[in-house]
Amino acid sequence: MKIYFIGLLPILLLLSSCVEPKTEVATAPVPKNSLKAAYKGSFHIGAAINDGQINQTDKQAVEILEKEFNSITPENIMKSMYLQPAKDSFYFEMADKFVALGEKNNQFIVGHALVWHSQLAAWIGEITEATAMESALTGHINTIVGRYKGRIDAWDVVNEALNEDGSLRESVFLKAMGDSYLPKVFALAAAADPEVELYYNDYNMCRPLKRQGAVELVKKIKASGARIDGVGCQAHWSLTNPTLEEIENSILAYDSLGVKVMFTEMDITVIPNPWDLDGANVDQNFEGSPYMNPYPESLPDSVQTQLAQRYEDIFKLFLKHEDKISRVTFWGVNDGQSWLNNWPIKNRTQYPLLFDRQFQPKKAYHSVLNLKKVKG
Repeated sequence: MKIYFIGLLPILLLLSSCVEPKTEVATAPVPKNSLKAAYKGSFHIGAAINDGQINQTDKQAVEILEKEFNSITPENIMKSMYLQPAKDSFYFEMADKFVALGEKNNQFIVGHALVWHSQLAAWIGEITEATAMESALTGHINTIVGRYKGRIDAWDVVNEALNEDGSLRESVFLKAMGDSYLPKVFALAAAADPEVELYYNDYNMCRPLKRQGAVELVKKIKASGARIDGVGCQAHWSLTNPTLEEIENSILAYDSLGVKVMFTEMDITVIPNPWDLDGANVDQNFEGSPYMNPYPESLPDSVQTQLAQRYEDIFKLFLKHEDKISRVTFWGVNDGQSWLNNWPIKNRTQYPLLFDRQFQPKKAYHSVLNLKKVKG
């Protein structure tokens, strides 16, 4: 097995960090009216972070990350194509930095994602035989989860295993191993780190058919004797969809399974999607047009207000069920970082998050903060 270390730290220091338990780090006082202070006691407020933030070269984003958020998730660097691009060859430099950053800031650290059909290492995608696939997944999970045992707080173990009708996606894992791969990988992750939280994560989890499929998936994993601790609902939403009723029904459905509920990839689009596209299938791409990019320079104040109201309505619902929700994570720190600028149409100007491209808080930020503003 090849494990590559890139950087200036000695190999022995890096190896010792693999087993060092996570410790509390003294930090500066939390600003009273930051998001993480306001929602303390309700649920974690998280952000997905990119390479510039992990390397701490994006200084403005890092400042906001430290001030506002108490949970982090890596956008890309822990997906298999980056972490294990070839069999028995692991690249841990960026993942090590990510974990160290979360420890430095006393943040709840989420690993994303162990088993996913997209952004998959090419060598895994070529496997067709059950024993070989099980061996590949075992090596991948044991090495990665074991390396960060006691340091990462939670893992998205399986990402996007369902079709829109709730049936299982015909992924390379399903084709090779059948549906037994699902309880197997949860059991592997639990064995590699018995204390870490284990989640299933997917988009459109508020739609009735997919919601029912997710409910059955969780039941199947539990019935096998494997452990699953939470369900992550990717909140790639719009100004109108899903409805608050659909969101609430989903919170109640997943909570009834005895697992934690979280909203893991939150962003709200304010510009059109082609053919009323709804979801987060990264394989979908479409041609652009002026109609599809209506606000290339700035977002009209009227739309800013709509976005702020939408966030306020959603967070009111989250607070109503704060006893069931453990985390809300935004998929990015500011609008300029958002993946939606290039999906499902490239080179558009999107405005889905709480901070604008100049790292200034938007009306939407204040609408979320003011629901729980710290007094005094």
